[in-house]
Amino acid sequence: MGKLSNGHLWTLVHAERAALVEDMTGLSEEQWRHETLCGRWDVEEVLAHLTAAASLNRWQWLRSMFGAYFRPDVHNQRRLEEHRGSTPAETLERFRTVIHSATAPSSDIPAYLGEVIVHAEDIRRPLGVPRTPSIAALTPVAEFYVRRDFAVASRTHAAGLELQANDGPFAAGTGPVVTGSTLALVMTMAGRTSYLEDLQGPGVPTLRSRLDVLAASSAGRR
Repeated sequence: MGKLSNGHLWTLVHAERAALVEDMTGLSEEQWRHETLCGRWDVEEVLAHLTAAASLNRWQWLRSMFGAYFRPDVHNQRRLEEHRGSTPAETLERFRTVIHSATAPSSDIPAYLGEVIVHAEDIRRPLGVPRTPSIAALTPVAEFYVRRDFAVASRTHAAGLELQANDGPFAAGTGPVVTGSTLALVMTMAGRTSYLEDLQGPGVPTLRSRLDVLAASSAGRR
């Protein structure tokens, strides 16, 4: 896939945020408190995290990280609390106001597109919400994830494997083959073990073992 302009990438980010607002509108109180693929965060907390992510420029992010002594978990929790409303409806409205934001701590726009896609799926999959992001949005995220560890250890997870999407143009790497949907490849590179069941090929056991180590490490930090 050819390199997309920053303007095109931001258009994709905005579209994914708008789609998430549509999916979150009308949730019950029980659904707002439902567990997600983000460990201890419930649906409302993940949405507040996405609002925070769309609200911090480089210097605001640096100040927040410095104040948290460069502990990402502390930084994320503080900013989440800052952007969570007094009710789920208010939290949703706050997210709605940043749909068209182009604010980010760096110029790595595919990473921020990935953040929206991954966290939206962190919400949708446990809730059983049937929406799949477009291949146009997923492909640049997959291409970025396979090249760099940025917020998630995606490049490390994919190292030494040949990844092939069966629903789009994404293909990268050499080694034992892993095939599946572009969404499943993105989500497993982001460390979401539940998407392993959507993949096939001789490289899947290697990918599973890497994600199992990550899951065990995360559990140990709770």
